Amino acid sequence: MAIRDKVLTLVLFSILLALFSSCRAYKKVPYLKDLENDTILSTIDKMEPTLAYKDQFTIVVNTPTPEASEAFNLTTMPRLMSGKNITSNSMVMQTYEVDKDGNIFFPVLGKIHVAGLTREELQDTLKNMLYPKYITEEPIIHVQRTNFFISVLGEVKSPGKFSITSDRISIFEALALANDMTLYGQRNDVLVVREDDLGNKMTARLDLQNKNIFQSPYFYLKQNDLIYVTPNKHRGNTSAVTSSVTIIFSVISTLVTLTNLMLHLSNR
Repeated sequence: MAIRDKVLTLVLFSILLALFSSCRAYKKVPYLKDLENDTILSTIDKMEPTLAYKDQFTIVVNTPTPEASEAFNLTTMPRLMSGKNITSNSMVMQTYEVDKDGNIFFPVLGKIHVAGLTREELQDTLKNMLYPKYITEEPIIHVQRTNFFISVLGEVKSPGKFSITSDRISIFEALALANDMTLYGQRNDVLVVREDDLGNKMTARLDLQNKNIFQSPYFYLKQNDLIYVTPNKHRGNTSAVTSSVTIIFSVISTLVTLTNLMLHLSNR
């Protein structure tokens, strides 16, 4: 009976150890774990993102009479897919790209400086330039970005390059596009690589468990940002978070088997 008591004590100790390891591992999983209830947070950048070098976008000018705005809505034939004979009469809107001086060339108006303007400001600028000098009907102008891309790599469930349709996206929204981190991703060590207008690479490591992330200039992502979720040190091992239950039952099963074997031998 003494052997059985020792084995049961070992079983209980193993269960407690596995549960303790699981609790410790869990603390590494949540985001913003230092955030308290009813906390009001502000971000460092409240301004709308502005147009910059290499940004691409379409411009659509709408008027009650389509002919009145026709000259300002440039279209182009879509590119044919390589190796396939595809013919189409459909047209797509002309894409404008901001040059190194911050300008675009718009029909009739010519060169327009757009760097530093938000989409809404560019829409207002074009409207004031066109109406009523060139268009007697008050136009509705829509500017839409076409090349806002980010890449999410590392310990996420669905890594890839994503096209962003809104004007800006936060680091958390980017991770949501990649279906969140895996349990092996380090929430306190997320790398962001950013390129400035001169082509220089800038990097920052973000702690997504700290509420101060909202004050980081990297909280809102920019064009062509790369997010890399760093794997933890035990990436090659089974995560304690997901395996704790398996460990418990494995240990119990093994010890019960040993107990039965030892009792059987002692009774012989």
